[in-house]
Parts: sequence; structure tokens; C-alpha cells
Amino acid sequence: MGTEAEPTPWGTGLLVSAFAAIFTLVGVVAFGTALANIHPLLGAGFNLVVVGGAAPTLWRWRRAPVWRWVVYGVAVGVVSGWTALLVGAF
Repeated sequence: MGTEAEPTPWGTGLLVSAFAAIFTLVGVVAFGTALANIHPLLGAGFNLVVVGGAAPTLWRWRRAPVWRWVVYGVAVGVVSGWTALLVGAF
């Protein structure tokens, strides 16, 4: 009766990460663009406050078996969204 570790669900996990990344990317770009149209500092400040507020929770979730995939996707989505906003600003 050994305790065998279950295999990592790479296919499902990467699909969840991709969905979280796309969802986060769209949200970051949509809110950032809308607020930047009002004032660029408002868009930047909003993004920093939201990411700074979510970071402690995501940091705790990074070790949970299912939530780690969401955390990885959100991290990629935020970085991709910020890159898209910076590229679009120039």
C-alpha cells in the first residue's frame, strides 16, 4: 500500500493556464486602454493597484494542485497585457 504520486495533468493544466492567460490579457488590455484614454496615469495606476492587490493571494495559491495552473496563466496574461499596452502606447 505505497503512496504513489498521481501524474501531473499537463494537458488539462496547460489548457486551464491558456484560458486564464487569455482572459487576463483581455481584461488588462481592455481596462488599461479604457482608462488610458481618460488619463495615462490612471491606466497605469489601476493596473499596478489591481496586480499588487491580487499578488498575495496568487502567491499563496501557487502550490495548490489545481490553482497553480490558474496562477501561471494569470502571470503570463498580466505580463502579456502590460507588454501589449506598452507596445500600443508607442
